[in-house]
Amino acid sequence: RHHHNQCTHSYPPGGAINQVSNIFERVYQVCLLVAVIAISLTSYQGTALTLSPHQLSKTSFFTRDSAPSSFRARSNNILKMTGEDIDGKAIAATIRQEITEEVTKLKTESDKTPGLAVILVGSRRDSQTYVRMKKKACEECGIASFGFDYPENITQDELLGKIRELNDDPKVHGILVQLPLPSHIEEGTILNAVLPSKDVDGLHPLNTAALCSTSTHAGATKINWADFNTIPFHIPCTPQGCIELIDRSGVAFKGANAVVIGRSNLVGLPVAMLLMHRDATVTIVHSKTANKEQVVSAADIVVAAVGRAHMVKKEWIKPGAIVIDVGINSVDAPNTKRGYKLVGDVDYEGAKEVAGKITPVPGGVGPMTIAMLLRNTMNSCKRS
Repeated sequence: RHHHNQCTHSYPPGGAINQVSNIFERVYQVCLLVAVIAISLTSYQGTALTLSPHQLSKTSFFTRDSAPSSFRARSNNILKMTGEDIDGKAIAATIRQEITEEVTKLKTESDKTPGLAVILVGSRRDSQTYVRMKKKACEECGIASFGFDYPENITQDELLGKIRELNDDPKVHGILVQLPLPSHIEEGTILNAVLPSKDVDGLHPLNTAALCSTSTHAGATKINWADFNTIPFHIPCTPQGCIELIDRSGVAFKGANAVVIGRSNLVGLPVAMLLMHRDATVTIVHSKTANKEQVVSAADIVVAAVGRAHMVKKEWIKPGAIVIDVGINSVDAPNTKRGYKLVGDVDYEGAKEVAGKITPVPGGVGPMTIAMLLRNTMNSCKRS
């Protein structure tokens, strides 16, 4: 106190206040910067340090409330972190280029051309769009595509007959039945009729069983789960795409806490198995899970696949977490040309403020699904 009084007498009163205030701001700025760097580093390593601005102030030489108001405003901006987008379009484009090179090599060295047969029943516009996209993607990568379109009133026996024909065709390495099917056709019967070796959707029970085998018993053949090209059976495309997005974003799986929101056969369960095979500790959150927010907020990796727009809020996300949003939901947007927009299961704008990396919707998981379909078809050709 005595020293402080001496200082104030050495300068004009206004000058002393300004000088002390400037020093005060600079010291506080350094303290905040160090704290923010610490948060970023620990979050990246999967052990996020969660401190509120109020808690951060307690690590300083003074309280945050005593700082000049102009600097308090600036510190709020410093503490507001923005997650990095995981660009699914760019990653999918890279993978498709890799597939194109592999297909060219197959044709040159083995005189083989991968072939994908796509069966479409009915006239749903969304299904027709998906089929056109798949055929176009095949053409771009050098994969032969065979399309079979049927009216909605086709009988189940007729459809089964076509599948048996394609099972026996050596030019066809992958068979995809576009879902959903009309109500008079039993979906399970149709999918189970496809040979497991040609089931590029990865939905056959034998492929599901293979995915669920941990091969931990003595004498079991070990699988390199980090290299999908070497796995000897088909894995569902969307879950496979989720893992690729995480992998190619430089995120480590081993020892990470992963939460999968949703338990469907198409995404939730397969992606949970893939995460476990990569040595993550996996929790599945579903409609009956108690304290969902608390469970999700402990996760280093979050995969949301429930089909509910903006279900996962900012408060659910651990600072620095990796967020993979599988959901595609249509919500009203009166001010847009179409009157609606597509959003994910995660509140993207909010979650982006705390996540380390996050997939946008659209442009995240979606482009990966077709890329994985192409890769499954190519790998089926290699194994044939």
